[in-house]
Amino acid sequence: MGVRVGYLLPTREQVMAGQSDTAALLSLASQAAALGYDSLWVGDSVLARPRHEPLSLIAAVAARVPEVMLGTAVLLPALRNPVLLAQQVATVDQLAEGRLVLGVGIASDVPNIRAEFAAVGVPFERRVGRMLEGLDLCRALWTGKPTDWDGRWQLAGGALGILPRQPGGPPIWVAGAQPASLERVGKRFDGWLPNSPDAARWRQQWTEIAAIASAAGRDPTALTGAMYLTVAVDADAERAGDRLDHYLAHYYGRPAAEVRARQMCYAGPVEGLLDWLNGYVAAGASHLVLRFAGDHVRHLEMIAALRARLIP
Repeated sequence: MGVRVGYLLPTREQVMAGQSDTAALLSLASQAAALGYDSLWVGDSVLARPRHEPLSLIAAVAARVPEVMLGTAVLLPALRNPVLLAQQVATVDQLAEGRLVLGVGIASDVPNIRAEFAAVGVPFERRVGRMLEGLDLCRALWTGKPTDWDGRWQLAGGALGILPRQPGGPPIWVAGAQPASLERVGKRFDGWLPNSPDAARWRQQWTEIAAIASAAGRDPTALTGAMYLTVAVDADAERAGDRLDHYLAHYYGRPAAEVRARQMCYAGPVEGLLDWLNGYVAAGASHLVLRFAGDHVRHLEMIAALRARLIP
């Protein structure tokens, strides 16, 4: 199978525009599926970058859109009790008939995200350990066997009444491109979903992940290499750049140049976009998750038309 292309639903953008309803989001999901997109994704934040709760929204999309893969880009497991999370994910994976992927991350170290963690009573400095242990606990519960747990959470023979459609739970893809993230992917998880490396660096780090997996006795070819990319397409490159900068500054509340320095973004004409995307495909990425800087319907149609020209 060739490269898969996914679309990030604009949950954050809807809230920034003062729109809490979900009708437009569900309509975009249906349009993307009709245009042949392989996957639909939603982001996660409670207060730092407010938006719809991701698993609830995915459940609605699952009921509306058949066959297409559904995922989080990315979920912050450390904000959640893992026993409740395991139950939620099992339910959503059943609704999605086994189409769910959990993209997960630890969150960036910026003031508003630290405040978000404090608001939900989670120590920010312990978020990595909470995520890893919490996901281990989820996986234990997804086996269906009574689970004993003695750690941050306490269980004595706890068992879920409902299991995910996918045996053992949905695939877990980890964000991040630091050495610790690469170690987590290679040793523990099912895929990699970063947003920072350029294509050359992506290839290098994917090779590192494969070596880590092999050393851990895992099959590196069973892992999925993905990439999260932000796109603003316009025949006028300067205008595209201005739109992208406005979008990023408004979205993150940070200078656009700062965001561009740590996230891969493209602004310019469609031919340049094709070359840019094909760089990642040539590097080995098998799934591209695209976030559009506005003009969602136009971007959806444009990328769908471009799809046949991606490297097979």
